[in-house]
Amino acid sequence: MFETFHFLRPLWLAALPLLVLLAWYWVRKTQSGSGWESSIDDSLLNVLLDGAHKQANRSIGLILIAALAAASIGVAGPTWQKLPQSVEQKNDALIILLDLSLSMLAEDVKPSRIERARQEIADALRLRDEGQTALIAYAGDAHAVVPLTDDVATITNLLVALSPEMMPVFGSNPDHALTLAHELFENSFVQQGRILMVTDGVDDISSVSRHRSRAFPISVLGIGTYDGGPIPLDRVRQPGRFLQTQEGNQVIALLDDVRLREVAQLSYGKYAQADVGDQDILSILDTPLPSDDETIEVEREFDTWFDQGHWVTLLLIPLLLLSFRKGVLVCLLAVCMLPAAPAHAAGVSDVWNSLWQRSDQRGYQALRGGEPERAATLFDSEQWRSVAQYRSGDYAGALEGFQADPGITGRYNQANTVARLGDYESAIALYDQVLSVQPDHEDALYNKELVERLLQEKQDAQQEQEQNQQSQANNDSSDSQQGDQQEDQDQSEQQDESEQSDQQQQDESQSEENNEQQGSEQQMAEAEESESARDEKQEALEQWLRRVPDDPGGLLRRKFSHETKERLRSGDYSNRQGEKLW
Repeated sequence: MFETFHFLRPLWLAALPLLVLLAWYWVRKTQSGSGWESSIDDSLLNVLLDGAHKQANRSIGLILIAALAAASIGVAGPTWQKLPQSVEQKNDALIILLDLSLSMLAEDVKPSRIERARQEIADALRLRDEGQTALIAYAGDAHAVVPLTDDVATITNLLVALSPEMMPVFGSNPDHALTLAHELFENSFVQQGRILMVTDGVDDISSVSRHRSRAFPISVLGIGTYDGGPIPLDRVRQPGRFLQTQEGNQVIALLDDVRLREVAQLSYGKYAQADVGDQDILSILDTPLPSDDETIEVEREFDTWFDQGHWVTLLLIPLLLLSFRKGVLVCLLAVCMLPAAPAHAAGVSDVWNSLWQRSDQRGYQALRGGEPERAATLFDSEQWRSVAQYRSGDYAGALEGFQADPGITGRYNQANTVARLGDYESAIALYDQVLSVQPDHEDALYNKELVERLLQEKQDAQQEQEQNQQSQANNDSSDSQQGDQQEDQDQSEQQDESEQSDQQQQDESQSEENNEQQGSEQQMAEAEESESARDEKQEALEQWLRRVPDDPGGLLRRKFSHETKERLRSGDYSNRQGEKLW
């Protein structure tokens, strides 16, 4: 406690020096009295002025200063304990649709459109303080790269691996990407969210506008320039070659700014062209939603310092009472009228409950709460107290209470208690008394049979123990007679065996030394072989790990290809590629 003690708002402690000055001023003022002290002799002044009144004013002032000092400490927020607190975050869901069509390879913006798109998405992830984000890549087909999550680092790591070359279907089909985005919203039970399209063009406005919704506005971030640029085929192996039409004309990818702005307006979103700085991203992330104050509780928790300043109010109560001197007596009488808490009370809660509940009621609650020992001290009813003692294991005390009940229930409880104490015969006799009055008492019948089996097992164990003791005594007597006869024969053979044993010990010691030497050499050789084998395995494992690629691009490429094949098998393709490949 003392190691972690600190104040949450330590600036409030600056009020303490001011209170010290106030106390000094108050004492000086009360001691100075009135202006008559300079004009009247002291002997006459003591008769004219009331000194008790001055002393009372001084006491009240000191009490007031103490109260203010305690209040300043409480407001400063003393704390020494951390408590877990649930975390809520703003329900700000964003799904980013990245266009990976071939036109994104154009280099009219440096270094290329796809590189600029990655930079813009990275800036958007950096500027988002809270909320969930998802990433979808699309060309002729759409694929979810990362579902809705608050793990922005994962999206950033996968973002650098995305390129148009990895898409299994060429083209540009935002319709399927938006369908997949709404599925992600629905699977995450999100009622509203933003959609951001990072693209250089939309061929069919209706492919986007049909998905418009005020709860899910679609904003567009345009990538490229009005003049456009050619689309390189292979920048590494075939530099200088660009995509051409069937007629042999070079394809120039243009940024259709007017159409993209129209798409954003129809879909309740905003449009911005990618530019240096964060203003383009900030304007899009500020797209209004129907409700911007909605928050959700996340599964994580964090520890926060628990403000203990409220305990200072307990110190202020007596100080406030002393400031109203006439009310102190009434409060003391009220405290004296409170019932005294018994020694077994659980605390303040028992004192409070005693004002409204009888002892039997509080005992019954303790018994149901799994506290039979405490319940036994609360019950006034002797039978209920015996039940609590029985459940707590105090069978002797419970038996005294059950014996006071002459009825069937009392006899039955006595039988159970006597059986717990190990007196099975008396328990069976008490069960017979209960059954003589009520032959259909199921509990008594069952318990009697159980106690009879326990008694039979106890008797069998005692008989077996007695038989074992008797047979052991007989064996001991027969062994003593045979031992006397054998002793004489052993003495005659002992001398011959001693001479042979000396020679045999010498031979065995020599052979043991040889075996130990050979065994130590063999163990050393085995240890060296096992160590070398471990080194070889470790080296082989490290070489294998070095061969494992750390580029997630291959994994995403196989994932996209597998999803496209599955859609082809299920018939969910519907010729998404179209005639335009870029």
